[in-house]
Amino acid sequence: MFDVEQLDSILGLQITVAWAGEKAAEPQRLGWWDTDVIDEGAGGDLWKRLLPKTRAWAGLELAREAAIRVDRAARAKRSDADRIWTLFHLGFELDEQLRDRLAHHKRHQSVPSEALAASWGVGASWDRKAFEAFLTKLGKAAAEETPAGRKLKSAAGKPAQRVRALGAALLPLGAAYPMPFVDAPAAP
Repeated sequence: MFDVEQLDSILGLQITVAWAGEKAAEPQRLGWWDTDVIDEGAGGDLWKRLLPKTRAWAGLELAREAAIRVDRAARAKRSDADRIWTLFHLGFELDEQLRDRLAHHKRHQSVPSEALAASWGVGASWDRKAFEAFLTKLGKAAAEETPAGRKLKSAAGKPAQRVRALGAALLPLGAAYPMPFVDAPAAP
């Protein structure tokens, strides 16, 4: 079982990247997944009407799901897809706990920016330089470009630290999701 601080830290980073990766109409974000489910003028308006109590989480959860699907498609090109960690694939146990933690926040109607404050980088509006600065604060990640994505040379520590390294490896930002990855930790 992972502690809630680690889970919230990972969720905050995943949701921030999911938001940044959307292909919002105006202003254009990274366009790594073809969604616009968060902004008030798009999916946010629908969630406001359909899900008034959990609207703050609905678009964020769907953007995260879109990112998970793009990540899964990128991993599927590898023969060892289940033996690597990516920003959106951290092994069955941790991925399930992240889903449960997200459901917890929705049930308790917490404010996303407060619940995930330790790693929250979603802005009121899109600013590429601010997002790059957010990723830079995660640290420096030594990675090499491979045909399957950016392989981190090392990522040690707790899961939240590994995920921070995966987030940092998104730099430099490109036209497509670069799928940073690292070998999954050995089972205890």
